[in-house]
Amino acid sequence: MSIANSLFDLSGKTMWVFGGAGYLGQDCVRSLHAQGARVVCIDRPGRAEAFADEAALGERLVPHSLDLTDTEAVRRWMSDPANPAADAAIFLTTPGGPNAPFMELSEGEFDEYNHLGLTCLFLAVREAAERMLERGGGSVVLFSSMYGVVSPDPRIYHAPMQPNPMAYGMHKAAILQMTRYLGVMWGPRNVRVNAVVPGPFPNPPQQAADPAFIERLTGKVPMGRIGRQHEIAGAVTYLAADASSYVTGQSITVDGGWTAW
Repeated sequence: MSIANSLFDLSGKTMWVFGGAGYLGQDCVRSLHAQGARVVCIDRPGRAEAFADEAALGERLVPHSLDLTDTEAVRRWMSDPANPAADAAIFLTTPGGPNAPFMELSEGEFDEYNHLGLTCLFLAVREAAERMLERGGGSVVLFSSMYGVVSPDPRIYHAPMQPNPMAYGMHKAAILQMTRYLGVMWGPRNVRVNAVVPGPFPNPPQQAADPAFIERLTGKVPMGRIGRQHEIAGAVTYLAADASSYVTGQSITVDGGWTAW
């Protein structure tokens, strides 16, 4: 095997992909699997199983139902010695949350979103990394967003739409700091932590429901188009593989240039 190929070879390695049955997660699962990994696709009840049936990738794709917000169930599953530890754990999860305007967002809604989006993620990342630290290495890949870096442009959100909610942007910005912090703290023990920062990747139903909004999104992208589903998978595979063995505490932005303006 050439050096170039071996850098991305995941044969014999186990990948945990949280949110792997989602729109962006599916091609990440396929890409990791294509490199030889055993991929545990983790999603809300029923979703991973349905995707595994559809994808038909064989025994190296293992579906598992687990809700990241059920912190006790997450702890039990991750700490179970019978469950092979992950060489890489990828977290594509984002909680559903309030879309109320800033001035109408209640204290309870804001607190609940932070708990689901940050506290539950923090606990899950810690559990996954604990096993990596015990055995001397691993890769954690978190997911932020362009709206963790820049503000939504309210001019592209025509009524009755609301601009992307503030709580979402705060959640995604916090993930970038979590990435930097953990990358530094765990670096000496060979556990790498990095983030992927997607730009505009509306799923097909969103594209079909509001083509005018998609056109406005496209107008803000230097490359002149929205992201395609598979275009996130390359960054995830790179960060999970030995190709990125000297990369930690960093974020890879995949946004067609959105945040470069």
